[in-house]
Amino acid sequence: MIIEQLTICAPKGKRQEVSKALVSLSGPMQVQPGCLKCRLLQSWQNPDELVLEANWETAEDLIRHLQSDNYKRLLLLMELSAVAPVLEFCTVQDVSGLELVQKARGQSV
Repeated sequence: MIIEQLTICAPKGKRQEVSKALVSLSGPMQVQPGCLKCRLLQSWQNPDELVLEANWETAEDLIRHLQSDNYKRLLLLMELSAVAPVLEFCTVQDVSGLELVQKARGQSV
């Protein structure tokens, strides 16, 4: 799995406009082959900071997404960021849940 995370800081007074644009891009993203999850988050410390996060099943799925027209629109939206946007791609080899907490705390699963 690959986690794509984009952080944008909306210009003052433009948070709602940028949020709506990100939501309009996330819809088509969610239905792309290989998209496991897509969500838009807002920082409680800085409400103008918006994070678009998507989980991709394979590198091929991510590459197809990066080559899409939808992603071209996302690149244009990044240019509106009040500070340099942060874009990260994290490759995840293993995913654990509550069972890891239980194991770490010495409880049987």
